Amino acid sequence: MINSGTMGLPLHFGKVPRWLTDRMGDMGSAVVESVVQNYGKSEVLTRMSDPNWFQALGAVMGMQWNSSGVTATVLGSLKPRINPRANELGLYILGGKGKYGWSVPNQVKRLADKHSLDGDKLAKSSQLTRRVDNNAVQDGYNLYQQYFIVSDEGEWTSITQGMNKNNRRARRYHWHSPTVRSFVDAPHTGIVGEKGAPLLNLTDKKADMLRTNIVGLTKEKPTEVLDTYRGIVMPNRHDVREEDVNMTRLGSVLNMAYNRDIDNFEDLVMMKGVGPKTLKSLAMVSEVVHGDASRFEDPARFSFAIGGKDGRPHPIDTKAMDETIDMLQNSVEKAKMGDKEKSRAIKRLHRACVDNEKGASPISFLEDLMDYEWDHAEKNGGKTFMGDVKKGITKTLMNTQNTLLYGNGKSKH
Repeated sequence: MINSGTMGLPLHFGKVPRWLTDRMGDMGSAVVESVVQNYGKSEVLTRMSDPNWFQALGAVMGMQWNSSGVTATVLGSLKPRINPRANELGLYILGGKGKYGWSVPNQVKRLADKHSLDGDKLAKSSQLTRRVDNNAVQDGYNLYQQYFIVSDEGEWTSITQGMNKNNRRARRYHWHSPTVRSFVDAPHTGIVGEKGAPLLNLTDKKADMLRTNIVGLTKEKPTEVLDTYRGIVMPNRHDVREEDVNMTRLGSVLNMAYNRDIDNFEDLVMMKGVGPKTLKSLAMVSEVVHGDASRFEDPARFSFAIGGKDGRPHPIDTKAMDETIDMLQNSVEKAKMGDKEKSRAIKRLHRACVDNEKGASPISFLEDLMDYEWDHAEKNGGKTFMGDVKKGITKTLMNTQNTLLYGNGKSKH
């Protein structure tokens, strides 16, 4: 997990089409339900507060791997799926963009009344997270959305996002109630955004003296500017490169899927009928459900599950996505009826991929992989936000878009 870390979040263009938002809702809700079923609702909140995991979730759901739009599309597609089932899952997604975000305190109070929770305390927590992110972290990013994810027991995760119109970048702030000892002393589980210009972070542990003498800040310019950044910085470009990906881990998944290394794991024989592209997707989704926090330091890797809406690293494979959703949902439903074999098999798939990494050495294959996936997409109806992939046309348009927007023509993908 990133602690006061950084991850650049550039603005990407292209409206998310309905065919994708529907699938994203299905995929995301199946992942959330699987986590609840295997580890409990508290674990969902823990993972949502982890910036790397959240970005990886967006990638396997089909969003661009480093886009600022992950926040609204992931939570926006999950909200209408999760809230109607809140009595079953014990989770509520409140807030959104603009007025929906600012009305969180009232939403929280209504929810608290329903579950006999301390509504005033929860409402105050939601307000404090927004005010701290907007005022105590003075970084030039204006908040425009807040999501407050609450359990029926009162545990919460807050995710707010601000925008800097000058550099077309977003910054996201993650909180988790069990880790908040003070709202003004290192309360975040992660601050996600480009390093950029120096900022004044009054929530940093080293800012205790500044907080103690906060009145003085109104009279003179602070002489101490606090730089709390460390972690990964996502580039201002669309394309995925080897430097963005743990090649050993990606290679293990590909070996399992395409070279049928699954045959080496007898307890995964039920996966034999699954096609390689779906198996690749399922393995990565299984990692999002079952992997520990150390597995999400390279969220770009998860964009290879089913592709991305902007054709990076390749167009979305709707067939693999639909089959993965169906298998994941089926495993959840069977487990509810007492048949947990399929759910266990999906968990073992992740374990097998991890075991497969041992002794492996990273090799250079990313360009070949993307060429292969693009060729498949052009032959078999892959999609981007522009619709069905057109042979020789879509790829050229995507490459042109990347160059025009980011001035980077190094990669053909």
